[in-house]
Amino acid sequence: MATVDLVMPKMGESIMEATILKWHKNAGDAVKMDETVLEIATDKVDSEVPSTVEGVIDEILFNVNDVVPIGTVIARVKTDASDSQNSSSDNKPTIQQTEPVKAQSSGNGQSYSQQKPATSSSQNSNKFYSPLVLNIAAQEGVSMSELENIPGTGNEGRVTKKDILQFVNDRRSGKASASDSQSQPSQPQSQQQMVIPMNKVQTQPAPTQYQGNVEVIEMDRMRKLIAEHMVRSKHTSPHVTSFTEADVTNLVMWREKVKKEFEKREGSKITFTPLFLEAIVRCIKKFPLINSSLDGTNIIVKKDINIGMATALPSGNLIVPVIRNADQLNLVGLAKQVNNLADMARSNKLKPEDISDGTFTMTNVGTFGSLMGTPIINQPQVAILAVGAIKKRPIVVETPHGDSIAIRHMMYLSMSYDHRIVDGSLGATFLTAVANELENFNINREY
Repeated sequence: MATVDLVMPKMGESIMEATILKWHKNAGDAVKMDETVLEIATDKVDSEVPSTVEGVIDEILFNVNDVVPIGTVIARVKTDASDSQNSSSDNKPTIQQTEPVKAQSSGNGQSYSQQKPATSSSQNSNKFYSPLVLNIAAQEGVSMSELENIPGTGNEGRVTKKDILQFVNDRRSGKASASDSQSQPSQPQSQQQMVIPMNKVQTQPAPTQYQGNVEVIEMDRMRKLIAEHMVRSKHTSPHVTSFTEADVTNLVMWREKVKKEFEKREGSKITFTPLFLEAIVRCIKKFPLINSSLDGTNIIVKKDINIGMATALPSGNLIVPVIRNADQLNLVGLAKQVNNLADMARSNKLKPEDISDGTFTMTNVGTFGSLMGTPIINQPQVAILAVGAIKKRPIVVETPHGDSIAIRHMMYLSMSYDHRIVDGSLGATFLTAVANELENFNINREY
């Protein structure tokens, strides 16, 4: 018999951890190749994790609701293969981390004491720290000497995510300082639990009392993650929003003229969304800095154009499926991708790869009647464009014979962008270019 590790799979560039929702198998249960072992959730989508081998579940290392970094061993499966054939698998490190783990406040108080972190240590210490803890320390300016003196509550006194976040919060509020942590050497876990300073005792807060006739609705898991993601984005990026308007009369008339034939011929409806996306893609090619992200002081310009489209779900929540390589699709291809991804989102059939690696996002606030909006940037992107409702308005039209007033189909566009990378001149120029693309739509074009 040989033992094979089942690890938390990688699910996209920006996804560094996942929450275990449900185990479909228990220790001792037989499992087939590709059979679902557990369900997991990220801040983007829920997914199933299949077994990579056939055998018997030997050990389950995490519980439901545990937050686990990508690449961590979550279970072990005994197979009929010989030990010699799987010796290389047995000797693999528990964490198969290929990129740094980003800190994300899950808000659930879960620690990582069950994981076996990679061998990350300083030259003067034999203590081990998980990639997540090291990344939080780097982002919060916690030195290695401070980190070494944080009392760990994890297995064998290891510092957990909860420990370092508590240290950071205490330091911000003045309860702890670098000198305090360095003057108090770390102690074995058993000694730490024997003496607890009174100022460290945490009492359970009393339930909040609400006045008047109210109904208290607890956020569901997805809404909590959306809220966290939005707050983190506003904290990360200095948002600037520019506005413009576009006369989309030609676009509206063309769609009205071809929509029945388009659906009959292509088997898919033609909405305004792929027409907007087509214009955005053309402008991204002209202004590639809009299609970038920021890594410290490095600007990462993305060569792939992967457009996310914000999609409302029946539950009222929001998800952003991604059209990959949108610049390589014609209008028919864009229309089919838009419709397929929207249908999959509303039927909860999206896979992690369907919502990963977006480089720019568009949101259609006009779907619900809004004229315009100030959208929040979808991290780690640097810009998001909102299109408003199309309304008929009397507009002054310039002609060779003078000005006149005509009824035109008008639409507002707005774009929020990260002012660390995108200045007002670039943001406004790009937005104006999109508006010009829509205004100059060829009413006689083919699909």
